[in-house]
Amino acid sequence: MTVKTITIPFRYDQVGSLLRPANLIEAREQYKSGEITYDELKKVEDNEIIRIIEKQKENGLLGVTDGEFRRSWWHFDFLGGLDGVEYYEKEKGLDFHNMETRKEGIRVIGKIDFSTHPFIEHFKFLKQHAGQAVVKQTIPSPNMLVRRVDMNEEVYSDIEEFRKDTIVAYQKAIQAFYDAGCRYLQLDDTSWADLFSQEGHDKLRAKGLDPAEELKVLQTMINESIANKPEDLTITMHICRGNYKSNYFTSGGYDYASEVIFGGLDVDGLFLEFDDERSGSFEPLKYVNRKDLKIVLGLITSKTGELEDKEKIKARIKEAATYVPLEQLCLSPQCGFSSTEEGNILTEEEQWRKLRFVKEIAEEVWE
Repeated sequence: MTVKTITIPFRYDQVGSLLRPANLIEAREQYKSGEITYDELKKVEDNEIIRIIEKQKENGLLGVTDGEFRRSWWHFDFLGGLDGVEYYEKEKGLDFHNMETRKEGIRVIGKIDFSTHPFIEHFKFLKQHAGQAVVKQTIPSPNMLVRRVDMNEEVYSDIEEFRKDTIVAYQKAIQAFYDAGCRYLQLDDTSWADLFSQEGHDKLRAKGLDPAEELKVLQTMINESIANKPEDLTITMHICRGNYKSNYFTSGGYDYASEVIFGGLDVDGLFLEFDDERSGSFEPLKYVNRKDLKIVLGLITSKTGELEDKEKIKARIKEAATYVPLEQLCLSPQCGFSSTEEGNILTEEEQWRKLRFVKEIAEEVWE
């Protein structure tokens, strides 16, 4: 029996990003070096997005994305396009496990706002070519601007003013996507991971931040940003511990932040990493206090091409169902396959095999 549900997130779903094809990677490099124009790059992007839409349908996905094919980073491209924010080259990248990322970032250059954004047109193109499939739009959460931007105190001497402007900008952005036809929006967020370990707490304190206060800030930024969302717009959040060339940023279970994440956020669904021991146990799920909150278990890793043991995955779903009713649970890979244009270390066919595997397990569990 094929599992088809009108509820979003879907019983078998995906986080969003997909591996970039070789010709798109080449075209982007040619554009950077001035060998081709932006229009020529866009033509390659358009063609590859149309292809990837059909590939998602062929592989049984109920909701399709553009694979984030027009982005270099999962977050900086969107954040750098907001009013008052600039994308720039830094002296140092982010420190991931065993590696450093590209040296790029974002900084404040004016008051934060949302007037227009290239992502709106990108969404319209996706929707235009998606046919009857549900279209999923992913953007970084407002917390990513608060936590990753380099502040300019000449523009914002008051952090509260900065946060309020960010919330208003996100409210406008959410409405703009809705007006363009979006009904499935996902906020991607790695900032929570700073609260998942003692090491993360120590890093926050070294910056003069109190973990308990930061937890309240993260909650407020999400809830106020989505407070005015239209009733028929589903907003989910993906909580990630970092994903760069199959490497991670941090580790730790959800325990410290569990009451807020599972009982204090107004999102419709949560995409959660549970693919290995770095993510902790399912016990924090006991704080889920809403019957309409969908929990998407990221039990399948997107970092390697090897398939997991199906029976072990089913057993883990059964274990999670001791904390949250099975009907509130869904299944997906733990993250996207290409959070940055470099992509994870697996082939495109292994990517599709993973997504088919998610569908196969879901159909057997929720038959």
